Amino acid sequence: LFGKDINLILVLNNLSADHKTVKVDMSASTILYTRRTVAEILKATTSVDLGSKQGKYIRIKIPYSYYAKYLTTDKRIQVTALCEVMHMNGAKLLVEKTIILEDTNIIIKIPRRIVVNKAATLEISYANPLPEPVDRCVLLVTLMNQQVKIRLARLAPRERSKIYFEFTPRRPGPLQLQVDFSCDKFSHVKGFVTLAVAPA
Repeated sequence: LFGKDINLILVLNNLSADHKTVKVDMSASTILYTRRTVAEILKATTSVDLGSKQGKYIRIKIPYSYYAKYLTTDKRIQVTALCEVMHMNGAKLLVEKTIILEDTNIIIKIPRRIVVNKAATLEISYANPLPEPVDRCVLLVTLMNQQVKIRLARLAPRERSKIYFEFTPRRPGPLQLQVDFSCDKFSHVKGFVTLAVAPA
């Protein structure tokens, strides 16, 4: 989850009967969806001794504070581990993992029944998933080809808040509602819902 520390485990298994020593170079970088690197956020080297048919775990932790400043709106982190078997002609294995951080930010609650020309109220809740406060919070609500910009109060660390949004649909059928939440620490967290408007 975005705003939380990331915990990973690299599993090394020695499939042979011989003792092996493996040098592991680990790195993590924030990346764009095109896989282009934005910033390296973690670099570590370790050496692991593996007996015959033995397996070992290496725990990797990427704290929120490491990626906070360097994450893009794609919310992607690429983790690589280059594993080199020592004294075996330098046999190498590269392990890669792309992590896409999830947002559980926007929750939209809609009434059971929405009817043409009758006012309906939606509940839109939004959250600060970070361990630090956020300022300059703005919700952009797009509905019926109109945009409404709502300025919100600052949010404390991990705080969730909500607003009520009233509208009156003018025709029956499906209606797309889009909510876009931004603040000073992150931007463009989106929520979508399709509303079914019943005839009067």
